[in-house]
Amino acid sequence: MTTTGAHPGRVARGSVAEWVFDARGRHPNPYTDVVVAAEFRGPGGQVRSIEGFYDGQRFRVRFSPDEEGTWQVRVVSRPHDDGLCLEAAFEVLPGTGGPARVAPGTGWGFTDARGRPLFVLGDTAYHLFGMAHCGADVAGYLRRRREQGFDLVRVRVPVSPFHPPNGHNDWQTRSCWPWGGSPQHPLFDRFDAAWFATVDRVVAEASRIGIGLELVVEGWGTEFPFNARGTFTAEWEDLWLRHLVARYDAWDSVWIWTLMNEYEFYPDGVPRYDRVADLWALRMARRLKQLAPHGKAVAVHNGPPGPPFAERFAVDPGAIDAVMVQSWGSHDAREGWLATGLETRIGELLDGWRGSALLSEYGYERNPALPLNLPLHEFCDVEHTRRGAWRGAMSGLGVVHGFDNTWGPFLNLQGDQEGVAALLHLARFFREHVAFHRLRPAPALITGPRAEEGRSALALHDPADGTVVVYLPVGGSARLTGLSAAAATVRDYDPRTGVLSEPRVQSCDLPFGAADATADDLRDHVLLITPG
Repeated sequence: MTTTGAHPGRVARGSVAEWVFDARGRHPNPYTDVVVAAEFRGPGGQVRSIEGFYDGQRFRVRFSPDEEGTWQVRVVSRPHDDGLCLEAAFEVLPGTGGPARVAPGTGWGFTDARGRPLFVLGDTAYHLFGMAHCGADVAGYLRRRREQGFDLVRVRVPVSPFHPPNGHNDWQTRSCWPWGGSPQHPLFDRFDAAWFATVDRVVAEASRIGIGLELVVEGWGTEFPFNARGTFTAEWEDLWLRHLVARYDAWDSVWIWTLMNEYEFYPDGVPRYDRVADLWALRMARRLKQLAPHGKAVAVHNGPPGPPFAERFAVDPGAIDAVMVQSWGSHDAREGWLATGLETRIGELLDGWRGSALLSEYGYERNPALPLNLPLHEFCDVEHTRRGAWRGAMSGLGVVHGFDNTWGPFLNLQGDQEGVAALLHLARFFREHVAFHRLRPAPALITGPRAEEGRSALALHDPADGTVVVYLPVGGSARLTGLSAAAATVRDYDPRTGVLSEPRVQSCDLPFGAADATADDLRDHVLLITPG
């Protein structure tokens, strides 16, 4: 819900209130020559500040109040302009809006607007705004994803027109350049009004549908302008950040601000770990939090696999709220179907990390009907999708995946690839059959010789009621230690079909395996075990 007017008198809690202003003075470049600053004072005495933005014709201030009662708003401009100033009061009425929140140490690190633990299931459509700008049915895609049970979509604000080695955006029928000028002659001191009108529309539609967005502020550091720091200077970067926060931080569809896609590309576009990238991320995170009053998560998305994030950000541990973990596991011809090593690398990256995290990238499921213009995806099939998702969830993380149809260079927003169903089965298991927010990775429960990497059983344990979840990537069985009863009730969950079996009882002294598994079974299985 959005309330618009020069002076909104009533606003629902959690909705977007918008104040619209017409300048009376002359400002040669309204994007840089004037600052509109708003201060909001709530009924409990809290004070929130946010800048306004220029939309190409008028100035706007957007704010989402989080408490019912009477609020005061004061808007001033620098330099002073009578048309850009306001002092008024408005009433905040009951409402149900609000974004998901990071909640480190609570559940799996995220809660919904009411504070309930949230198992996050996400999709990746980096160029969603560009697709909408070129006429695609983005609203229909978002509506279908929400109806299926997805919570979140990863989106870049700028469009990357090319992904090496041969990933052109064949769907792109018009310019998606968000600044003034063009990539050949950029004008970073202004923004393209038509582009941002499209972004506004999609963000508002996501809010109406009830699906979250992870907004990636900067694309790859290999692409212009993020690889040209002598041209895209710190001043233009700050103007970009200020405009995005002023325009979108109030929307409840915006859950996460991610600073850059694979942030270690900073500063020179080379994909390697560089300490200066950490310092850039910390500086950008603090600046974003200074500008943004609505408490959204600030995240980083990694490329290189080390060092651990707790080590990277130890100098300022409160700056980064969440890590969007990228780790693909195996994706070659021999082991791609297994996603081998994924949970190991997740454990290494998050060792000692006290913030929130999601498994946000572990390859993109290939559609064989589409050209293979990204060879890395060749063996990312539905088996990789399913096993990778379960390895992430067995690490205590929500899961975000992506598909050739929608993640970037191709555009088939209406067609679902096979792995979508696998993700939905995963989400239903954790949302409907267990108290997922109490489950914690429990490798010590698995006893006996470890299998070859990629084939070992994984376990989660609920210390409150003793429930154990075991994932068997290639069938077989697992012995468990430390169970408090002589016998246990076991139910088999098929991650390929989403079917939960009737319960059976077995001795805790025996290995646990799927009831219908055979000696040469390479299917993956999930066991839901309740001692006693």
